[in-house]
Amino acid sequence: MKRSALIDLARRLPKAELHLHIEGSLEPEMLFALAKRNAVDIPFKSVEDVRAAYRFSNLQDFLDIYYQGMNVLRTEEDFFDLTIAYLNRARADNVRHAEIFFDPQGHTARGIPFDVTISGVLTALKLSVPQFGVTSKLIMCFLRHLSEAEALATLKEAEPWLGDIAGVGLDSTEVGHPPEKFASVFAAAKERGLKLCAHAGEEGPPDYVRNSLDLLKIDRLDHGNRSLEDDALVARLRDTEMTLTVCPLSNLKLCVVKDMRAHPLKRMLDLGLRATVNSDDPAYFGGYMNANFASVIEALDLDADDIRALARNSFLGSFLPEGQKRAHLAAIEKTPVQSFAP
Repeated sequence: MKRSALIDLARRLPKAELHLHIEGSLEPEMLFALAKRNAVDIPFKSVEDVRAAYRFSNLQDFLDIYYQGMNVLRTEEDFFDLTIAYLNRARADNVRHAEIFFDPQGHTARGIPFDVTISGVLTALKLSVPQFGVTSKLIMCFLRHLSEAEALATLKEAEPWLGDIAGVGLDSTEVGHPPEKFASVFAAAKERGLKLCAHAGEEGPPDYVRNSLDLLKIDRLDHGNRSLEDDALVARLRDTEMTLTVCPLSNLKLCVVKDMRAHPLKRMLDLGLRATVNSDDPAYFGGYMNANFASVIEALDLDADDIRALARNSFLGSFLPEGQKRAHLAAIEKTPVQSFAP
């Protein structure tokens, strides 16, 4: 089948996005607009300067500029506008459900109250169904380069909002900050009925994945690429139907893979892993959901069954109720492949 037909199928299929950092959807144009609105000095003279700075050799290079860009987010209105902009792009890519990460510690450390951040995001998410036809859930991440004591303090600060938070995650600098560092705060989150996710196996070794399973007791694995280095770990992930939230353009931009043709997504599917496609920090990495699908379709030997599997996996791995999952899965099966002239 022609790649154009596969890209079209991916575009038309309903999809869930399970790995999206809302702060990472801050496009350069909005960065400039918010800097002006909030009278924040930024070290860029133009949108082109910002895009030129988005050349990273590793995760830390990205995080340095990511936190710099985050500084323009100051008010509830800023977080509202940021979230609405993402929902517009999600709708355009036929994303029907989004589970969105946010990093409150990245804002409270700058003096922005927790309530300001979450209020702005949640006000926007309340419009996700009526205005965009997108259901949504919010996942609060802990920054792993900070201490567990700080993560526990953030969980306590979030207590008035736990009815609006579906789960917790673990992001930021992976190497040197193993999962076991956060075992207590993840146990506390689980006691509060929250779902558990963690970034692992992006730059960190397979042991980080294994310890996320054993010590954090995660419900979903973010990234997980390096799991493929360990056959026993692959078998475990397959047998337990653990969802991996894979981010192709992010992996390429951060040099996790040197060439998209070497990306492990196809191998993950062939090994029976529940892999999904997601955009991670799309403003920094070059594209939202459909751009990520197009990138792997162009580079890898994917077929229509693979594309449908990726869409199915996204709903199977979501935190939606079973009835809503079944409805989306049925819609995937009803989406036809359109024929294209050779």
